[in-house]
Amino acid sequence: MFRTYPVKEVKVTMTVASQVKTTLASLKSAQASLETFALSTQNQEAKNLFTQAAQQTQQIVQQVESRVQQLENEEPQYKGF
Repeated sequence: MFRTYPVKEVKVTMTVASQVKTTLASLKSAQASLETFALSTQNQEAKNLFTQAAQQTQQIVQQVESRVQQLENEEPQYKGF
């Protein structure tokens, strides 16, 4: 006869640093997609829109990278994660 045991629920929590780094990776991916769209379209209006959006995203990426640096300086154990 088999015996069943209760399963302990394990919660995985991401640190703020890892959440910010995940967000940064997503932003970089979005920026790359916008740049690709700008290069692949022949429509000048769409090209301008995608280029402008990519530039704005780059500015946000730089701001978030700055925040990552702050977090890593405050909590060195999160460096490189």
